[in-house]
Amino acid sequence: MTTLLARFAVAAAGAIAFAAAVQASPRHDHAAHAASTGAQAPMPAQRWATDAPLRDGMGRIRVALDELRHHEMGHMSDAMALDRVALIEAAAADIFARCKLAAQADAALHGMLVPLLAAAHKLKADPQDVAQVAAMRQAVAAYPRYFDDPGWPAEAAPAPAPHHAH
Repeated sequence: MTTLLARFAVAAAGAIAFAAAVQASPRHDHAAHAASTGAQAPMPAQRWATDAPLRDGMGRIRVALDELRHHEMGHMSDAMALDRVALIEAAAADIFARCKLAAQADAALHGMLVPLLAAAHKLKADPQDVAQVAAMRQAVAAYPRYFDDPGWPAEAAPAPAPHHAH
């Protein structure tokens, strides 16, 4: 019971911190994106420019997703996987708080980050549900097709982990 309460407290604290980071941004109303269906935005004629906060946050997300491949293969503890989820949530919160994109690019990005965070939340609730790692990867798979981020070229987009029988 104590473990369950501790997990709930950590989850609640993370949600509060995430909400505070989102609310701290005076640039525009991120709440308008909360109802995002995850539907993919129309492909831009030219990939959208990125700024340093976006490149940094998405780079951190990519690294954490790459590391979560080990969890998918059973080579990473639940605690380590939850640490990677926390890194993803922190990176997304930083992106939301420091967002400086045009409306269309912003909407496309939110269409990726909302499902990413939904899958991260599900993995936090059940670290054994490794299918959520694939869902997180899928949520951001289109990022390099929409955004001109030299740190995350299209060919470097996270690919599904190979299945290994254990």
